[in-house]
Amino acid sequence: MNAAPASLSWFARHEINLAWREGVAMMTGGRRTRGIVLAVVLGVIYALLHLIAYTILAPWVAQGIMPDKPTLVLLTGGGLLFWSVMLSQALESVTRVYYARSDLDLILSSPASSRRLFAVRTSAVALSTVVLSCLLASPLIDMLVLLDGPKWLAAYGTLAALGALSAAIAVAITITLFRTVGPKRTRLIAQIVAALVGAGFVIGIQAAAILYYGSFSRFSLFESEAVIAASPGVDNPLWLPARAGMGDVTALAIVALLGFGALALTIAATASSYGRHAISATGLSHIRNQRKPAAQPFRTRSQRAVLRAKEWRLLQRDPWLLSQTLMQMLYLLPPALMLWINYGDRAGAYVVVVPVLVMAAGQLAGGLAWLAISGEDAHDLVATSPVAPRAVLTAKIEAVLVIIAFVLAPLLLMLALSSPQMALVTAACAAISASSATAIQLWFRVPAKRSMFRRRQVASRAATLTEAFASILWAGTGAVWAAGSWLAVGCAILALGVVGLARLLAPRRG
Repeated sequence: MNAAPASLSWFARHEINLAWREGVAMMTGGRRTRGIVLAVVLGVIYALLHLIAYTILAPWVAQGIMPDKPTLVLLTGGGLLFWSVMLSQALESVTRVYYARSDLDLILSSPASSRRLFAVRTSAVALSTVVLSCLLASPLIDMLVLLDGPKWLAAYGTLAALGALSAAIAVAITITLFRTVGPKRTRLIAQIVAALVGAGFVIGIQAAAILYYGSFSRFSLFESEAVIAASPGVDNPLWLPARAGMGDVTALAIVALLGFGALALTIAATASSYGRHAISATGLSHIRNQRKPAAQPFRTRSQRAVLRAKEWRLLQRDPWLLSQTLMQMLYLLPPALMLWINYGDRAGAYVVVVPVLVMAAGQLAGGLAWLAISGEDAHDLVATSPVAPRAVLTAKIEAVLVIIAFVLAPLLLMLALSSPQMALVTAACAAISASSATAIQLWFRVPAKRSMFRRRQVASRAATLTEAFASILWAGTGAVWAAGSWLAVGCAILALGVVGLARLLAPRRG
């Protein structure tokens, strides 16, 4: 039986179809064979994650898991880390509902109720957040069910309630931004808030662990006797989510009521304003085009300088750049703090800090290189311009590497004040890692719109995997080199092998 047009079930089916098509396109690129191979690879990885979870949890379960204060502190702390990522994802998804959906003009101009559309799309954000969270947490939950009984299945219900709560908070934040700063600034601020929420709590816990325990481990703080002693008693409502995840039916009912109730109330309170805010968001491109350019004096510059300036300007104007890169840059703060704490201590945490910086350089360079090299919205205009293609590509590469150098320069300076040798090691490995990621994106370049950034891995799984493995191996090279071992040569050879493999797999160009 077909649903009546413009009904809740009709809109729900529309959203499910869009989500399914987007997911399939993102994962397979429209190729059935690639989808089969990907399913097999993901199945193997999923099985390995279960095996790792079993190895980690088996000793803990063997000791007996009781709802005492240490267990509640550990579960609540870990849950807060996980929920902060859920809230960050929900906030970005809600923002994209207003700014990145191309069907809003069609639907809002129809006689369908925008309130129903908003209710369905907000519910879809909550559902996608819950599904992804459950998928990521499933190895741990499944192993707890296997080792300690089916009571841990309640953790899935707890995640669903927390996902609904995160969607409610994300909608409230977005609507508040629309009403206080307007649609022109909401997208920018929402991306910053999403990054701060997603990384802020993790970084805060990591910073506390570094300050008090000299450790990068986030869970060392939750396992400390001082934190456990300072925590409230086991009957405090603060532990309701942890108790719900452990199978307490009463706690699960309360958490579910709070989470889904908050989502329902938020939708009811804000649905009437959805059409107005969506229309104001979709009209931003027209408003931006009417803005008068700032007067700047003409300066004679070389062709390469002009091309680099053009790339920096395009990156600056990218509407989703912050959500794509800010969280990666925020994760550089803990290494900076560790460098500050261990200043002048040659026995410090170089083995930890160096690979983190090298890995960050590779990952950040890969994303920026895709935006500069493949994400060219005016590809035809650039290709037909009276500029040599080699000069254009060279300027793009230089623009990306200069940004990486600018981001890492303060941290390298701090490292140089403590250990010039470690600064040289980090600079060399970070430069090679960034260059490798940029080269891989160059070899596998496929012109695409910048709005397709989240699907950039679809262009080639080989590019995605080789870029990730190259960054990991260069980070390993930096770590082993920092430790003073000749095994760094072996890691470097493996990294070069991965880069060479990427070159062999790259499509040939005439």
